[in-house]
Amino acid sequence: MVKPFDHGPVRVWSLPTGPLQENAVLVAGAQGQGFLFDPGDDAERILALVRDAGVSVQAILLTHAHFDHIGAVQATREALGVPVHLHPADLPLYRLGQASAARWNLPFVQPADPEHALRQDQTLTAGDLSLRVRELPGHAPGHVVFLGPGFVIAGDTLFQGGIGRTDLPGGDHPQLIAGLERELLSLPDDVSVYPGHGPRTTVGFERRTNPFLR
Repeated sequence: MVKPFDHGPVRVWSLPTGPLQENAVLVAGAQGQGFLFDPGDDAERILALVRDAGVSVQAILLTHAHFDHIGAVQATREALGVPVHLHPADLPLYRLGQASAARWNLPFVQPADPEHALRQDQTLTAGDLSLRVRELPGHAPGHVVFLGPGFVIAGDTLFQGGIGRTDLPGGDHPQLIAGLERELLSLPDDVSVYPGHGPRTTVGFERRTNPFLR
């Protein structure tokens, strides 16, 4: 069983999935309700995590729509009976998921379109858990991050020692750097960062050591 990280009453689980080791993230409040972020692959393992954690998932939230972040969307949405939320600027990428995965010769189930559109400063609630949506494009046109109490679900914007690629279609390096400074580096040093790949980190650690932020 994956052990959660605690942020007061909020628990966060991070589960690497698929050949690209994309992190699916599960977040729940004290009442046991929560959200599933970026179910990229290995739907059965993700659903087992949800079941073992005892979380009542209210929705699937997507930081962005690259294929390695959405490969298990259809299976998990059907199993959990929940809607999918995505920023509309990433809908074209979402619809290209199967074609993108095929270039890597990877199996992929193209998910049906999301039910809901994410927007700047939107607040999402599940029981006593509240998260805020902030736009942070540059890695993908519709990339967003989700701010919680003492943590951020960062997707492919900021990693431990790195930042998101900007050489993919729709990428924009200056835009990503500006967004990181505006949305993440403005947060307190002790805020935990849950990235789309690799281990969790903190805003302060990346501010001090990340070579891409100097």
